Amino acid sequence: MRQSSVRGEGAAAQSAGDISGGGAGPSGTVPPPRGGSRRNRRAAGGMGSRRGRRRVLRWVSSVLAFLILGTAAAGYLYYRHLNGSIRTDALNLGENKLGGSKPNAFGQTPLNILLIGSDARNDEANQALGGATETFGGPPLADVQMLLHLSADRSNMSVVSMPRDTLLKMPKCTEPNGKVHPESKGLVQTNESLGRGGPGCTVAAWTELTKIPIDHFMMIDFKGVVSMADAIGGVPVCVEQNVHSRTRDGKGSGLKLPKGTTRIQGEQALQWLRTRYGFEDGTDIGRTHAQHQYMSSLSREFRKNAKLSNPLMLNSLAKAAIDAMIVDPSLNKIDRLYDLSMELKKVPPNRITMTTMPWVYSTREEGRVEPEPGAAEAVFKMVRDDVPLDFKGSDAPAAGAAPSPGASAAPTAPAAATTAPASASAPAKITVSVRNATNGKDGAQAKVKNRAGEVASLLIRKGFTKTSSDTAASTSGEDTTVVRFADDAQAADAAVVATALGLPASSVEKSDQVSGITLFVGKDWRTGDAPAPPPPAPTALPTSAHALNGDNEGACMPIQPGFTW
Repeated sequence: MRQSSVRGEGAAAQSAGDISGGGAGPSGTVPPPRGGSRRNRRAAGGMGSRRGRRRVLRWVSSVLAFLILGTAAAGYLYYRHLNGSIRTDALNLGENKLGGSKPNAFGQTPLNILLIGSDARNDEANQALGGATETFGGPPLADVQMLLHLSADRSNMSVVSMPRDTLLKMPKCTEPNGKVHPESKGLVQTNESLGRGGPGCTVAAWTELTKIPIDHFMMIDFKGVVSMADAIGGVPVCVEQNVHSRTRDGKGSGLKLPKGTTRIQGEQALQWLRTRYGFEDGTDIGRTHAQHQYMSSLSREFRKNAKLSNPLMLNSLAKAAIDAMIVDPSLNKIDRLYDLSMELKKVPPNRITMTTMPWVYSTREEGRVEPEPGAAEAVFKMVRDDVPLDFKGSDAPAAGAAPSPGASAAPTAPAAATTAPASASAPAKITVSVRNATNGKDGAQAKVKNRAGEVASLLIRKGFTKTSSDTAASTSGEDTTVVRFADDAQAADAAVVATALGLPASSVEKSDQVSGITLFVGKDWRTGDAPAPPPPAPTALPTSAHALNGDNEGACMPIQPGFTW
C-alpha cells in the first residue's frame, strides 16, 4: 500500500517537475528542492500534487468530452438515418386546393390530418399479413380513412371516420408525373381513391366532399400496424362475448378473443382493425366502431408510455412509426413529426371525440352507404368552424387582452372580421372578378340571370371600383358563396372583399383555378344584397355518428350472433 502510494505521489511530482523544468531521479521521483524549510518543502510537494490532480481532471474531462461528442455524433448520425428513412408522397393531387387551415381571431391555427390505412399487398410482409392472393399486385385500397381535427386552442380533438363502403364522386387527380385520373362519371367507393395516384387523391376526395382544408396526411400499411402495436407494448380492447371472426367459407380476419378486455399487439392488432364479420351487424360500420375503440385506447397508451423518462420506448416508437408511415412532404423531418406528436399530446383523453360520418344506406347500390344529407354537412361544418364535437366550450381571451400561449378560442362559427388585415389594400385598389355560380354544385337550379353583374355593382358601391363581372368564364355551381385568390400576396385583399360582403372567414380560399381575386356567387345568394345566413350550428351529433369519448375505458364491442365460441 505504501509503495503504491509513493508511486502515485511520484507520478504526480513528475508532472510538477516536468512543468517546472526539474529533472527526475533514478526512481522516477523528483527530489525535493534543496535548502529551505521543512514547511516550504511540504508546500512544494502539495503544489505538485494539486497540479497533478488538475492534470488528471483535465484528462478525465477530455475523455468525458470525447464520449459526449461521440454519443452526440452517433445520435446525429442516427437522426440523419431516420430522416433519410421518412417516405413522402404528394399532399393533394386534386384541383380543389383550399390551402392550409386558417388562424382564428386569436392567431391560433387548427390542424387537420387525414389518417389512411392502406391494404396494399406490395411486398412479402404485407402479402403474408393481408392474404387474398388474388389481389397481389393490384391497386391499393384506402380501407381506413379518419380525419383528425386538432382544435386551434389545442383543448380538444375530433376524429371523423368515413366508412370504406361510402359512395361518392371522385375528383380529377393528376399525379406528379402528369398522369391524369379523370373525374368519375358516377359514384364510386371511397376506398378506390388510393388507386388513383396515391394518398394525394384520397386527400383530394375528402377536400372535395367536406371543404375542410387538410394540412397533412399519414398513411400506414398492414406491417406498419403490426410494428406500431408491438412498439407501444400492446393496446387493451374489449368484447362483450367470446368472438371468432371466421365464416364457414373461410372469410373473416381470424380474430379470436375471450370475453372481456385483452391487450392485443402484432398480428392480433391488425386482425382487430380488419374485423367485420363478428362485430355488431357484420358490416363495415361495426368495423369502424372497433377502429375507434382501438384508436382511443392507443392514444391513452401513448400518453402513458411515450415520455422523455422512457427514451427506449420513445426510440422504439419513433423507428416503428418512420418505418411504417408515408407522410406528406411537410412532415419529412424527425423534429416536425416529434413537434406534431407533442401538439396532439396536449389534448386530454376526455376531450377526444371519435365519430363516424353520418350516413344512410345507398338506394343506388346494395350494401353501400352515402353521406347523410344535411347531417354529414353539419358535422363537416363543425370541423371547418373549429367547433368541438363534444359540445364543451372553452374560454376565449378577455376583450382587448392579448392571448396567452395557451389561450382558447370560443367554439362558435367564425363571424366576418370587423377590420381589414394590416397588410390589406384599400378597396379602391383591389381588383375583383365576379362569377355567377348560383346553380349550386348539384345543378338542380338554373343560374340567376345577370347575378354576377348585380353583385359586381354592389361591390362598386362599397368602394371596390375595380370590380367587373366575368361572364366569359365557364363556371360550375357553388353551394355557398366563396372568394378565391391565386397567391399568398392576395390573401389579405381577398379577406377584405369577404368582410365587406359579410362573408365568414372560411369563405376565403386559395385556388390554382383563378388568376386573381374572384368572387363566386353561390346558391346561397340568389337574390338581395347579402347571402343567406348559414344554418345554426347543431347542438347534438346525429345518432349515426356513434360518438365515442377518448376517456371511455369501458367501451366494449357487441358481438354478431353466430361468431361466438
